[in-house]
Amino acid sequence: MPTYNESDNLPTILGALFALPLPALRVLVVDDNSPDGTGDLAEQLARDEYGPDRLSVLHRPGKQGLGRAYVDGIGHALDQGADYVVQMDADLSHPPEAVPQMLGTLLSTEADVVIGSRYATGGELAENWSLHRKALSAWANFYVRVLLRMRIRDVTAGFKIWRRQTLRSIDVAGITSNGYAFQVEMNYRTVRCGLKIVEVPIRFEERRDGHSKMNLGVQVESALMPFKLRRHLPRLGTGRPPTSNR
Repeated sequence: MPTYNESDNLPTILGALFALPLPALRVLVVDDNSPDGTGDLAEQLARDEYGPDRLSVLHRPGKQGLGRAYVDGIGHALDQGADYVVQMDADLSHPPEAVPQMLGTLLSTEADVVIGSRYATGGELAENWSLHRKALSAWANFYVRVLLRMRIRDVTAGFKIWRRQTLRSIDVAGITSNGYAFQVEMNYRTVRCGLKIVEVPIRFEERRDGHSKMNLGVQVESALMPFKLRRHLPRLGTGRPPTSNR
């Protein structure tokens, strides 16, 4: 769970996650030296409430981008022996109660990754999203799907659960993108390896507190990423056709 200035949301989402019927759940907060003290708060909660065996914190020296936070966090989780890795935002836009269903789907369908999808049948967007924002999100997904020929409904989703071996297979450490383009590159690597992707519907909420990290630079990188991936990643293909179920 990458964080930057999420001190208002962190106690709520951690409480919701640790209330789930998943006794083996561990949470890793990857904090980019948040000026609002999110990293220190996470350390305090680990020490005083949940214990360091359930909650740990990876401190990075400054704001280096969402993608690099995920690369560092996933690498740390794998080094610590995680069998399954959930990636999700700390702003309460991703429903914590969906995690058990996503894990169950991963196991029952023998998927390599399960996506919590806004655009799979039954998925929803928060009502307070503006028409402009909804249109931009829908267009971004259409644009990426067409250019990269991916049969994924929510190709920019950031709520996923991965098998350990899947993350090893797609070489997470070799990912070059940052920002929200990271999600696209993760999906494209998975597709090119011919691995099984399953989408389950979720209700995507507006962030509870704080401000979005989206900016012009992130949008430009996301727009250019499909062209970069088409040039540099064909060698990841295994010859098996990509699979996506919704």
